[in-house]
Amino acid sequence: LPTTKLAAMATTQHKLTRTHARTCRAAQTTTSRRGAHMRREATNSTKMQALVPMRREDFAEILNQQVTPDMPLVYLDNAATSQKPACVIDAVRNYYTHDNSNVHRGVHTLSARATDAFEEARASVARLINASTPSEVVWTRNASEAINLVALTYGASQLKEGDAIVLSVAEHHSNIVPWQLLAQKNGVELRYARLDADERVDEDHVAELMEDGKVKLVAIAHVSNVLGSTLDVPFVVDLCRKHGAKLLLDACQSVPHMPIDVQSLGADFVVASGHKMCAPTGTGFLWAKYETLDELMPPLYGGGEMIEDVSTTCSTYAKPPLKFEAGTPAIGEMIGLGRAAEYLMELDMREIHAYECELGAYLYERLAADVPNIRLYGPSPAAARASGSHASGLDRAALCAFTHPAAHANDLSTLLDSMSGIAIRSGHHCTQPLHKEALGVLGTARASLYFYNSPEEVDFFVKELNKVIDFFEEVAV
Repeated sequence: LPTTKLAAMATTQHKLTRTHARTCRAAQTTTSRRGAHMRREATNSTKMQALVPMRREDFAEILNQQVTPDMPLVYLDNAATSQKPACVIDAVRNYYTHDNSNVHRGVHTLSARATDAFEEARASVARLINASTPSEVVWTRNASEAINLVALTYGASQLKEGDAIVLSVAEHHSNIVPWQLLAQKNGVELRYARLDADERVDEDHVAELMEDGKVKLVAIAHVSNVLGSTLDVPFVVDLCRKHGAKLLLDACQSVPHMPIDVQSLGADFVVASGHKMCAPTGTGFLWAKYETLDELMPPLYGGGEMIEDVSTTCSTYAKPPLKFEAGTPAIGEMIGLGRAAEYLMELDMREIHAYECELGAYLYERLAADVPNIRLYGPSPAAARASGSHASGLDRAALCAFTHPAAHANDLSTLLDSMSGIAIRSGHHCTQPLHKEALGVLGTARASLYFYNSPEEVDFFVKELNKVIDFFEEVAV
């Protein structure tokens, strides 16, 4: 759509709404698909009545607002960041109002209470992912920093020219750029696994890339933030063990949504961001076995907290995880991350995963059935379940990235927000190689769900998306 036309459309909401209403009336009288859509919606609504969102009341203050007049907020951008429950906000507030002090340094009461809460948070995250000890959990600002930490410590010290790293074309920039920087410094080769016919990462291609024995590290997403596909982790773990390679899993889209047991998972490094799992922004963690942290990863940052003894000529370093946590940390935020981990365990990650599998499949099926000419990316729920080395298959994540020929993804997202109060993501989602080189598009729109979303919100989103598409189709004539 030309920029001038879009600007003119946005000059007055009254004109936009009036034109939009005319478009909807015309569409209802000139197409037969709308009647069929309404009948399917009634059937689907009855089918999904038993699916009730989990603990939505804990997010009432933000989710019950109106961002568009007379339209409730429908927040479908959870893959970008989740909302925060009241208990997490209260935990952060309690630290700043009652316990604010530095950690690991003072002997007074406030410092002791702050240190206890800070380390209890680490223990909570360790329980969430079933780490063998809290000392295997290293605090970071986000998953990006966690991946950089591995690249600049393990990668810089253990990998050399002639070695290779396998990534996939579907990776988030955070799991590409750090390895590119490493390759520029020490000459390691980067190899990229392609997508298969179902638009999943092709694990057979991963196997091909590892055949020459040069691959020393596989760094790959557990769940794609665009395709919604889940990696066949046991298959890739077997490949890594066969070839003597380490495995780093970007678990940003899995830790918040499914049970994760790092002891049985088989990965060597697991990273995640707190802000996607009900915790404050600026929080994240790296998990690795204690021996790996202690023996194969030298310190990255120097300063207070990470030292054991300092003289004018040399220093000795603290044991993990403090070895990697120089300076005053984000104490209140990490306490919030710990409370978020406890909150997710209270809800039960198995229940969260089961709910999201149903709701995510419903979202995919509604879009596929009721939005003509939509292009959905990634495997269908049925194709996802048919894949993987386990008999149960691999579940598709509760998100859908899509395009439509009627409008650019940014325009769809803009009007869904301004006309209907629906928040979705548009753009390349920090996966430019995936979009440009694998999917052949510059960007997509993405709706992503969490346990507090409802089938009714999915129905509303599909209905309003059709209205927005109708609008663009009319003004393009």
